[in-house]
Amino acid sequence: MFTQLNPPLPVVVTEKGTGMAFAVIDYGAEHNLLWVTALDRSGEIWCAPNPKVRMQANWSMGRGKDPAFDFVPEGVAAQ
Repeated sequence: MFTQLNPPLPVVVTEKGTGMAFAVIDYGAEHNLLWVTALDRSGEIWCAPNPKVRMQANWSMGRGKDPAFDFVPEGVAAQ
């Protein structure tokens, strides 16, 4: 099943960076969801498996950074 996300969701993909997930592919119970994501930096589109995807931090929603994802986007100072 292919589901378009409306609106797209801001995510972090391990080892790839930040981007906007605009669709999800679900092959069923024995498979991970695949997040179809357009990466911010390169514009590449990747289908990332569920364990490699996290929502971006959002202070106003009370969602902090996942410490397992210590990714710092290029051009952003680490804090």
